[in-house]
Amino acid sequence: MVNAEFAGRVYPPMAPYEVGREKIREFAEAVGPQPAHVDPEAARALGHPDVIAPPTFAVIVAQRCDAQLVQDPEAGIDFSRVVHGEQTFRHHRPIVAGDRLVATLHVDAVRSAGGHSMVTTRSEIADEAGQPVCTATSTIVVRGGDA
Repeated sequence: MVNAEFAGRVYPPMAPYEVGREKIREFAEAVGPQPAHVDPEAARALGHPDVIAPPTFAVIVAQRCDAQLVQDPEAGIDFSRVVHGEQTFRHHRPIVAGDRLVATLHVDAVRSAGGHSMVTTRSEIADEAGQPVCTATSTIVVRGGDA
């Protein structure tokens, strides 16, 4: 079982993640690109300084942030038993090529349900100046026992 005492824990901010055009393009091609995701001129025509990432691109930063908890031996999470349950994003502004994003992990809840552990985390993603970019909330299920 996951250590319930981790609820309320806040991890230190992660090292900056640099968002590159190529990373955005690769991600966009996997999910269905729009012109502003791959063409700087199309993005500029919409008022952005460079290409913008698809909204779900934030999962890259959020999962790197979540890894702090998953890899913390005191948390009691066996990654081989993890199932991703839910993911939401609340964008404060688009993610743009050239951003250097810093994320801080909050463990919002740890609870048991039917012999499994449900863990809800929130990654507050900001630019290096501390301006909010995205709030990513994730729930994972850590299967218990024989499940």
